[in-house]
Amino acid sequence: MILCPPSAEPPRGKPCQRLQLSKMTANEKKERPPQLLFVKALASRGRIEAIAQQMGYHPHYLDSFLRLQHYLLHMDGPLPFDCRHFIAIMAAARHRCHYLVNLHVLQFLRVGGDPLWLRGLDCIPPKLRRLSEINKVLAHRPWLVCKEHIEKLLKISEQSWSLAELVHAVVLLAHYHALASFAFGCGCEQDLGPEGRGSLKLGLPGSVCFCDVGNGCSQEMLHLNRKRSLDSCMELESLRERVHGLQVGSEAREELRLPAQREEGFDGEFLGAADLSCYVLDPSFGYQEFAQCNEDQPQIFRVQDYSWEDHGFSLVNRLYSDIGHLLDEKFRKVDGLHSCSMAKRQGCEQATFKRGIWNYVHCLFGIRYDDYDYAEVNHLLERILKLYIKTVTCSPEKMESQMFERFWKQFKHSEKVHVNLLILEARLQAELLYALRAITHYMVS
Repeated sequence: MILCPPSAEPPRGKPCQRLQLSKMTANEKKERPPQLLFVKALASRGRIEAIAQQMGYHPHYLDSFLRLQHYLLHMDGPLPFDCRHFIAIMAAARHRCHYLVNLHVLQFLRVGGDPLWLRGLDCIPPKLRRLSEINKVLAHRPWLVCKEHIEKLLKISEQSWSLAELVHAVVLLAHYHALASFAFGCGCEQDLGPEGRGSLKLGLPGSVCFCDVGNGCSQEMLHLNRKRSLDSCMELESLRERVHGLQVGSEAREELRLPAQREEGFDGEFLGAADLSCYVLDPSFGYQEFAQCNEDQPQIFRVQDYSWEDHGFSLVNRLYSDIGHLLDEKFRKVDGLHSCSMAKRQGCEQATFKRGIWNYVHCLFGIRYDDYDYAEVNHLLERILKLYIKTVTCSPEKMESQMFERFWKQFKHSEKVHVNLLILEARLQAELLYALRAITHYMVS
């Protein structure tokens, strides 16, 4: 798990309580202050990840994000917990996002995952390995996903997937492809530095101070931090033993490395996968311009024929209970954010500017809206901004270090994060539309 849930996880094995999003009280709908969200994250996991810190500029969205991710990874669902984290590893590896891969390597081990799986696709169960093809296509050219991909996964004897399992897996894949875009777009991948790139701190809780979050370290934060430190000792020792076990034997050392401790005063150990290609099928497969590709002459995806609101939401919610509500809430939250002075610079309304970014991202994946004038995209989005959006959306691994800081220096940091949140959600919805449409075609065929 990357980030910590804002609420405690219920006991495993008990049916999860149905979400009542439509019945939230007025107080519950108010934005939670970032201090509260960070305190809960700190108390639960003992640290606040870089992605949470970036999203914390928009706490209303962060709250929604945390709840979705907690539900995907830790609530009752079709997939085993270790498989969920390994699917996250497979998805992040498609974009060579060491930051996300290493976070989930540790979470995979925390939930009892087999360390041998971390050697790569050749060492995982065949059923899970068969997800590699749709992972590849969905990450780079989602317009190629078709009912044949779905049929291959659902109709092979004892290695077949159920529809519910496949929907859970598809949501995880799309979620982490989009999250990799956000991680690169906001510089989270570069935060580790050139020497520590791909490495991960496994520090003791209580070693991080967040005085800049609020008005200093509150007594509540300190109390929760110390309490979590005591509760985590046994878990941390167990995890360290697992990490140590991974380094025993020459074969394991070839696949995993333990970099030297960095000179920044960090306590703890580091674990990193030296080469993420071991988790990737056909590493050379990447994004291709939709307008220029000749593969089976892909047709434009018209939202009027298959939309999230009218088709995707009901299907995903039926096959994986309540996930549709959480996804839909997140789409609505990012649409409701207010921090875009860039719109004023272009002489337009915030809603118009945000829709331009959203529709441009969808256009890059061949999705079109009949009621939208695409000439607006060139009018609203400067060329350098379009280049940034396209890189973050389609090939985030090609982002250069410090690119985030160089772009739009005249705008606030929170506004840059806002743009990256729009990219994240637009890309996520685009992948889901293609995958869910393919599932629908399979079900009616």
